Amino acid sequence: MAQQTLETRGRFSKASAISWLWRRLSHWPLARLWRFASALGPLVYRFNQRERHITDINIGVVYPRLSPRERKALAQDSLRHSTATMLELGHAWMAAPETVDAGILAVHGRDKLDSARAEGRGVIVLAPHFGNWEVLNFWLSSHFPFTAMYEPPKITALDPVIRHGRERMGASLVPTNPRGVAALLKALKRSEAIGILPDQEPSWGSGVFAPFFGRDAYTATLLPKLVARTQARVVTGVALRIPGKGFEIHLLDADERVYSSDDVLSATGVNASVETAIGLAPAQYQWEYKRYRKVVQAQQKLANHRDYRLY
Repeated sequence: MAQQTLETRGRFSKASAISWLWRRLSHWPLARLWRFASALGPLVYRFNQRERHITDINIGVVYPRLSPRERKALAQDSLRHSTATMLELGHAWMAAPETVDAGILAVHGRDKLDSARAEGRGVIVLAPHFGNWEVLNFWLSSHFPFTAMYEPPKITALDPVIRHGRERMGASLVPTNPRGVAALLKALKRSEAIGILPDQEPSWGSGVFAPFFGRDAYTATLLPKLVARTQARVVTGVALRIPGKGFEIHLLDADERVYSSDDVLSATGVNASVETAIGLAPAQYQWEYKRYRKVVQAQQKLANHRDYRLY
């Protein structure tokens, strides 16, 4: 019991420190946050071996034609942008709404959402881990009825802070379970917008293997089920960082294969849509995520060879 009490106090202490830091950083201008990220990024690349290792491997898999020097430069730039995203959380969640809105320099493709809603159709926004997806959430929930799935953080004491930040402009957060899926369906049938993370590996049984930059990646199959039952339009949404200045929202037409009733073909379209978004600025994608982890696990089981690892 005493050990549990100490652990709980430790979590609250850590959560309080993180929340305090976000609050302080929320008062910084974006230019200053970017300068700070530019200073910290090289240190993250040098000393955070896990993040560097995964980023280096993913970039090597996705861009095999780059020279070692080019791959290293891209990996360093990627971790600089990932650092910026973490520093900007206070900006997206806690800064005055007019301040966040002023940092959104342009919106490209809003007509895709407006026309779909005018036709009585809901919109599914594929929001990959690119640029600053929390700024994208801010913009979407500021302009449209918006619902997204939400999984509480590992540091449970941060849950109310994160939830308030994501919901403050009107977003509705629903759990990552059948009840949450039902809420997404209802929102689409009301011609509203919903958000889906297209590049997060689902649990076994909730996805299929589909190519992502030419290599199979385990991809969720929720999308074709939602499309089949609602006839929703699918777009890819990102908040592209303009370093030191702000963000540009891009809403891109999804690959047509996302509308297929075949799970593998739809998942292939989802991954192709993410690839197109990454093409806007490859360094702004979160390459430190183990996107190919489950295909490696499947290969290990198939080969019964425990020493084979991609990461």
